[in-house]
Amino acid sequence: MKKVCVITGTRAEYGLLYWTLKALEKEPAIDLQICVTGMHLSPEFGLTYQQIEADGFTIDHKVETLLSSDTGTAIAKSIGLGTIGFADAFEQLQPDVILVVGDRYEILAAVTAALAARIPVAHCHGGELTLGAIDDAIRHAITKMAHLHFVSTSTYQKRILQLGEEKKRVRVVGALGLENIQQQLISQADFEEKIGRPLAHQNFIITYHPETLSDIKLENQMTALFYALDQFPNALLIFTQPNADHQGRQINQKIKAYVLANKDRAVFFPTLGSKAYLTALSLVDLVIGNSSSGIIEAPSFKTPTINIGDRQKGRIKASTVVNTPPETEAITKAIKQGFEMIQHTTVLNSKNPYEVEQPSRLILETILASPTENLLSKNFNDLNFPDV
Repeated sequence: MKKVCVITGTRAEYGLLYWTLKALEKEPAIDLQICVTGMHLSPEFGLTYQQIEADGFTIDHKVETLLSSDTGTAIAKSIGLGTIGFADAFEQLQPDVILVVGDRYEILAAVTAALAARIPVAHCHGGELTLGAIDDAIRHAITKMAHLHFVSTSTYQKRILQLGEEKKRVRVVGALGLENIQQQLISQADFEEKIGRPLAHQNFIITYHPETLSDIKLENQMTALFYALDQFPNALLIFTQPNADHQGRQINQKIKAYVLANKDRAVFFPTLGSKAYLTALSLVDLVIGNSSSGIIEAPSFKTPTINIGDRQKGRIKASTVVNTPPETEAITKAIKQGFEMIQHTTVLNSKNPYEVEQPSRLILETILASPTENLLSKNFNDLNFPDV
């Protein structure tokens, strides 16, 4: 049996991996191992490892990484703690390959430990761009340390080839999270019970993560967002908690203060859970903020996204995504534009560029067909560029 160790550090990332985990678990030739880390283990972020267990999965190892601070110094130390923790985890689990998603610093720690331990890495969602965050550099670094690449579009496949990876190692599988849409969502009544109030005439779900490379002060970004939301006093505002990135806790505090001052129309949740969050995407009028879910999942529900700032800059976007700088007037105009899309039913003809049938099956097939003993030794694929 091939031992495949899947690493997950956040609620969102686990949601993306759910069906791949199911496919690996059901395959007789695979010994699935699950290693949780990061925000999953933090009470502040909802102890979301419990959801993994509630879904019937066995957690084989836990790696603590988070410090009680989100400064640059603390995050650098968290990477160090994670590397040490994953070194111990891999020594115990002895996986044949590890499977990771994306671009977070705890995943960088896991991949660094795997590189030193000579364990092949399968990487999902490489080749993408998020120019407003340090995640962009982390994602490309992981690509160079990985041995199999599962990308969401052909454009991202080309970018990984541009980074020198061999074409035979790169497969377009679509966006993992879209497979979740096939699962049965909860009813509107159950969703309203979960959030503790009925939906309003207008409904927004809002997730705002730190823009870790922005020159615009966080205070100004959040003030612009809140003032824009104030222009829609009849809208129900459903906030979800940002990631544990630099300044994430500051955003969290500002959102909680805003919700407290607007208790009649605003609610806040550390996590809604995958089914409830996807249900929200299907029920609300607009997705607002800078979460990748607004770029990747929301278009499949024909729900417009108001994408603020540069955190997702560089990602391929559906026609239902409206980009706006973090300025009150611009955000307000973008929200109105989102409503115009709904009124004119232009969203109905939109297509999600990330949709591919059954990513989990494609990932499973590739892992099964890839002898791990041949994965570690990579060639650098030089492209023929004109002289510069």
